[in-house]
Amino acid sequence: ERGYSFLRDGPLDMRMGQVGPSAADLLNTADESRIADVLHYYGEERAARRIARAIVAARPLATTAQLAEVVQSCLPRPKPGQSHPATRSFQAIRIWVNDEFGQLLAGLEAAERALKPGGYLAVVSFHSLEDRVVKRFMQARANAAGGGSRHAPVAQLDPPAFTLPFRRAIGADAEELAANPRARSAFLRVALRTDAPAGRADPARLGLP
Repeated sequence: ERGYSFLRDGPLDMRMGQVGPSAADLLNTADESRIADVLHYYGEERAARRIARAIVAARPLATTAQLAEVVQSCLPRPKPGQSHPATRSFQAIRIWVNDEFGQLLAGLEAAERALKPGGYLAVVSFHSLEDRVVKRFMQARANAAGGGSRHAPVAQLDPPAFTLPFRRAIGADAEELAANPRARSAFLRVALRTDAPAGRADPARLGLP
């Protein structure tokens, strides 16, 4: 099970700092439907309801090993090469505990305010949910998102705060993957700051989970 840090037993915390409730605090007090939503939206876990029911039944949870055992008991044994069964759930709970999407959006908006014209905003994401938010933020602030009904009134758009020098995310090449296999899940997106005033992104357009 090498590489799965959550299998090293310890306090069920997951906070980046020591501010706010820990993972144990949230999992031991939230209702089943809330836990299921977290697992589904933040981890894209198909068995979210089954796992949430098992978490509530196993309370109180105090350690990472306890949580991993509960999640693993709800899922089939992984095939060779597949991730540990608890990976998606631990990702989801970590995102929940640290408000990672709220922090990501705040960081992107702060970068827009701080960058001078001609400055580059470069963001490396490590999972698809995170990358989706970054992609939609850059598209929205570059007025490059498209979509909308042709029959609807034309929306008044702010001057674009960014231009997009690359149409797609940039992944690691073969040489980097050979030296660092963990880079396989990393994607880089880049935006170039214009001289337009900084604005705010509409969270509803970013697909925040």
